[in-house]
Amino acid sequence: MEFPEVSVRLDKWLWAARFYKSRTIASNAIEMGRVQVNGDRAKPARAIRVGDRLLIVREQEKTELFVRAVSETRRSAPLAKLLYEETPESLLNKQTLAERRRFYSEPSHEIAGRPTKRNRRALQNLRGYDG
Repeated sequence: MEFPEVSVRLDKWLWAARFYKSRTIASNAIEMGRVQVNGDRAKPARAIRVGDRLLIVREQEKTELFVRAVSETRRSAPLAKLLYEETPESLLNKQTLAERRRFYSEPSHEIAGRPTKRNRRALQNLRGYDG
């Protein structure tokens, strides 16, 4: 597959590489400073070229990559992966975050809801409430 473009807008490239679902979402992320090009903050219209280094921050995940090809068209995920090469540090970081998420249990999932009348009385007795 050939990618004939020399440079392309940052928001279009992020959309084509499938980092964001739409160009609007990509533009908003860029404006909020969640995307850096070669260590600097960028604007959505910034021209991206082969060899540029990008840092993309999404929620807790930081993705650092090098641009290997530029394209304005969105293609399938396997073809989109040809547009960039992720750094080994970034891949390792993603792997450790995935392991943490796998073993993490949300504390709020253990709460069943409001206490029953019996549970409320037990709590009041525990706290020493005489009401």
